[in-house]
Amino acid sequence: MGDERPVYTLDEALSALRFGKYQALVLAYAGLGWFSEAMEIMILSFVGPAVKSKWKLTSSEESLLTTVVFAGMLLGAYSWGIISDNYGRRKSFLSIAMVTSVAGLLSTFSPNYVSLVIFRCFVGIGLGGGPVFLSYFLEFVPVSHRGTWMVAFSAFWTAGTIFEASLAWVVMTRLNWRWLLAFSSVPSFALLLFYGLAPESPRYLCAKARTVDAHRILEKMAFVNRTKLPPGILVSDKAIKENEESSLLRDTHMISMTRKITDKLKSGFSSFFTLFSRKLIRTTVLLWVLFFANAFSYYGAVLLTSKLSSGDSKCGSKVLHADKSKDNSLYVDVFITSFAELPGLILSAIIVDKIGRKLSMVLMFVLACIFLLPLVLHQSAVVTTVLLFGVRMCATGTITVATIYAPEVI
Repeated sequence: MGDERPVYTLDEALSALRFGKYQALVLAYAGLGWFSEAMEIMILSFVGPAVKSKWKLTSSEESLLTTVVFAGMLLGAYSWGIISDNYGRRKSFLSIAMVTSVAGLLSTFSPNYVSLVIFRCFVGIGLGGGPVFLSYFLEFVPVSHRGTWMVAFSAFWTAGTIFEASLAWVVMTRLNWRWLLAFSSVPSFALLLFYGLAPESPRYLCAKARTVDAHRILEKMAFVNRTKLPPGILVSDKAIKENEESSLLRDTHMISMTRKITDKLKSGFSSFFTLFSRKLIRTTVLLWVLFFANAFSYYGAVLLTSKLSSGDSKCGSKVLHADKSKDNSLYVDVFITSFAELPGLILSAIIVDKIGRKLSMVLMFVLACIFLLPLVLHQSAVVTTVLLFGVRMCATGTITVATIYAPEVI
């Protein structure tokens, strides 16, 4: 009846190959992208107040520097996802790194406020590609280990925030904000430097029916990890599904015609509009609300720390500047609260598999509210820092769990 050789899917291959040195190299490259993203985000805590003081900006103009970055991220988040799905992860990396690094470096030479706003908007567009790095790494990891390695991957973001706070503490007190922008763009340039070493995602290749190329990468993975692929030939999940359909339907001509039409419909933006289908619309909206709440709480805590530490804040000079040098208070506060992400990662790693994804997020959201509520009233410097530490810890934990949860429900 034809070829009776056994077949195996990509997930079966990854399970057989296990997590090894090859995935560690992929983790290092993707983690560098995540690290650079965190640094560019944390700049918002330092550049705004410095530029406001240097160029005598209004509070609205200072806020716009932050707003355009997030507006760019919104645009980039959808754009890079579509590019990644249609042209490959590697081409997406190249574009993301080029936009972020070049725009970040050009920001250092901004002659005026308008040019700085434009360049930071382009940086935001590049930062919108952050999830591509995450998806890329997880596509090399066996399903049974993705929760654990998702938490490990998130550590790169934490390392980036701590490093940026440390860098700002050194650079801003000795040089100025332009040097900070220049140094912070270095990791993005490093992505370009090591781009040639990054392999294409085998899952993307399988999705594009390029199983020969995917098999070649899996063979390299087996060699580096000193393991063996399952016996047989690699097939994509799509091919298996089509074979199952062909066994149920007799009219193969109709199947081939339908397949051609389906392939055309799946090109371009179809993967995006699939999220709004009757089957996925409810899940899509709920995930949007979830990630909106996560982003609002996390970045709110980051920006709130810098606001309460700035000299022009009505409560800042009373709350966090009481016994500190005014010049160093911002860097000290951001540095301390950045370390809150470490216990946040540890907490999420401990509870995510024990009590489940949803309950873990509920628990940490409630804790974040408990830490935030006292900040409505005047608090001492120590209490305020502790509360911000707690908010940042819980926000980091919920984002980590949500990032694990989202792909599992789509």
